[in-house]
Amino acid sequence: MPDTPLRICSRCVMDSHDINISFDAEGRCNLCTEYLESTHLHTYKGADSDAKLAAMIEQIKKAGKGKKYDCIIGVSGGVDSIYLTYMAVQWGLRPLAVHMDNGWNARVAVENIKRALDKLGVDLDTEVLDWLEFRDLQLSFLKASVPEAENPTDMAIPGVLHKAAIKYKVKYILSGGNFVTEGILPKFFQYNPKDYRYLKAIQRRFGSVKLKTFPAFGLRHESRYKFLFGKRIFYPLNHIAFNKEAAIGILGRELGWEAYGEKHHESVYTKFVQSYWLPKKFNIDYRKATFSTMICAGEMSRNQALEKLQTFPWKEEAIQQELDYVAKKFNISSEQLKQYIDNPPKYYWDYPNADKILEICYRFYRWFRRK
Repeated sequence: MPDTPLRICSRCVMDSHDINISFDAEGRCNLCTEYLESTHLHTYKGADSDAKLAAMIEQIKKAGKGKKYDCIIGVSGGVDSIYLTYMAVQWGLRPLAVHMDNGWNARVAVENIKRALDKLGVDLDTEVLDWLEFRDLQLSFLKASVPEAENPTDMAIPGVLHKAAIKYKVKYILSGGNFVTEGILPKFFQYNPKDYRYLKAIQRRFGSVKLKTFPAFGLRHESRYKFLFGKRIFYPLNHIAFNKEAAIGILGRELGWEAYGEKHHESVYTKFVQSYWLPKKFNIDYRKATFSTMICAGEMSRNQALEKLQTFPWKEEAIQQELDYVAKKFNISSEQLKQYIDNPPKYYWDYPNADKILEICYRFYRWFRRK
């Protein structure tokens, strides 16, 4: 990428490290502009949202009548998923919590899940991925030298949840994903985790363990679950006045939930990817996307975000210890991991992918939904 002066958005904190960013005459970027233009579609709108949520809850209860569970909720131990589970119980739903164990759980995440579900009286199904298979797939992405080191996890999670929905004969899957805290995420930061062609291309080139049990969730798999098996995903946090800081307070007081640092640091590997792999290798600081979303949602000031960004995501004295742990988990040396980090960066367009096909499909889907 060309060495040009860094330009920072005048409204949020996204900057020209994103090669696709653009700015208007007032210096405001396209990312926060698009976010603000879309908030009316994906965020709480008072009585209208209340009515939609009530209707959805009624549908879930009706579909689950006579069954032990009426919905599936994926739980990571983080704020969003635990708060959603808490709210689901308040709404009178009977959720089954499903946790995907990919081998990288932080202690605090496991303890958060246990404490919260015990107090809520919610059952837990933990699906453990084949470690040798999954480790090889993750390592393939590091060898490929691309930003999407988390794509294997991000594809596997909905795959696991949909398999659980079939196993327990449950129609609805509730997701803690929400527009208020996740509405800004540039494609340059993370390319589409549903591109199964991209994942397979990297696995075939750099992997050595055949994928036999991996819970794939590409566009083809998603269509199959939706149209053949009738599974549906719902995002309830988009239909309530969701405030992350308020949610953290409630979870701490009522469920003994414990904070774990930055967003998604309930996973040791996610912490490595977002706090070291991306900023060190690609100049991608995931916090910029998170903070920019929070600025637009009124949960953080721009000055607060800029101040937080002055610090490195990891404490300097802990970096080597954390890197040694990641290397050990991958069964490679710390020197080999450092070599992967130092290798020239590559991007999704350097490997076979289905980007154009997916763009057409999603564009058609968005058009269809507006009809």
